Amino acid sequence: MRIAVMATCLGDAMFPQVVKATVGLLRRLGHEVVFPEGQTCCGQMHVNTGYLREAVPLVRHHVDVFEPVTHGEWDAVVAPSGSCTGCVRHQHAMVARRAGDEALAERAEAVAGRTYELSELLVDVLGVTDVGAYYPHRVTYHPTCHSLRMLRVADKPLQLLRAVRGLELVELPDADVCCGFGGTFAVKNGETSTAMLADKMRNVLGTRAEVCTAGDSSCLMHIGGGMGRLRTGVRTVHLAEILASTEASQTPAAPGTATPHVRDEPVEVQR
Repeated sequence: MRIAVMATCLGDAMFPQVVKATVGLLRRLGHEVVFPEGQTCCGQMHVNTGYLREAVPLVRHHVDVFEPVTHGEWDAVVAPSGSCTGCVRHQHAMVARRAGDEALAERAEAVAGRTYELSELLVDVLGVTDVGAYYPHRVTYHPTCHSLRMLRVADKPLQLLRAVRGLELVELPDADVCCGFGGTFAVKNGETSTAMLADKMRNVLGTRAEVCTAGDSSCLMHIGGGMGRLRTGVRTVHLAEILASTEASQTPAAPGTATPHVRDEPVEVQR
């Protein structure tokens, strides 16, 4: 398949290793990956905070950039983010219709119909659960709110994690409870957010996991920030990074040599 990557703002600005892992994983599975250069914010932050009118130009731009998927130039669009995928699939057309632009709404629906969160693409579209990954660590999985409730990815991430060689998957108590991030919710409701985070961290620590993983960098940033401040030693690692890991990536490089698994091959850029 020929797949376009939607990097997301957070991935582009703060977690580029997650985007690189997504590209590397898909290439390892034999697929062609392209990067539409004109992509910007999908508008999720604006929509979720009530700025629907201000989100319209972002929706229109997103459709302009990713619309080639509806003409067969790409087979699918993938994002390593449940929340951004949820915005594209469940909010873009609504925003356009509320603005009275039915033509844009229909175009947005067409793009949304071929846009997938990473675990959805792997399991539902590509039909694979064993991606050939190796990750010898004790891991627990936090299902983020948008992926769980809006996209309904169900146990797809767990299917993928169970097939990773060397990985010990431990169940997270109250896994379906929000971590407290919620974008601007964490800013506007700081005390409530902190209390929710404390509950989530308590459950993560109770698993004795080395790593907490999820499909959204935003939630991992929130959880990881709390874990770091408490110096718990628990790391947060995106699902894409675990699935992209191989035995070579777990082998330390000899002094003075390059790390054997690092291959920053150029991605085809679509202008």
